[in-house]
Amino acid sequence: MPLYEYYCRHCDGVFEYFRPIRDAALPAPCPQCHQEGQRIMSTFTAFTMRDGYPRRLPDKGTYWHLGREVKRLATRMRHYEHPELAEPEPQPMPTKGELKEKEERKRAAEEEKRYLDRWGMEKVGDRLLLPAPKQRRKTGGRTIITPQGRAESQD
Repeated sequence: MPLYEYYCRHCDGVFEYFRPIRDAALPAPCPQCHQEGQRIMSTFTAFTMRDGYPRRLPDKGTYWHLGREVKRLATRMRHYEHPELAEPEPQPMPTKGELKEKEERKRAAEEEKRYLDRWGMEKVGDRLLLPAPKQRRKTGGRTIITPQGRAESQD
């Protein structure tokens, strides 16, 4: 038989009563003042076990680590730090030599880019693409230089 909770307005008390399901909605006598009490909705908390840990129902599929919610169980931890809750380690500051080397590389790349632009070359990966040779054509007494062998007529 299930356990139901009832509320007595006369003595302002809440009490429990074992009854069959068919009699659950009927009023129950109060154990203190013997007046009729009305059934109220009970609240409860249920737990189940999952992965060896008690889980509250309904289960959201998350876990708890030291009072904080996490998405996965920790397989490796350093001391008691969960990987999801641990703060990332700060990146070390670059040394003066590393900063100087980075600046030199940047300057060399800019110088190489200016050189390639000056001579009309391109660099694709490790390959260096040279420009197509220019051809000269005569049209009407004027010489027109066209890139990549295309002729333009100006008449």
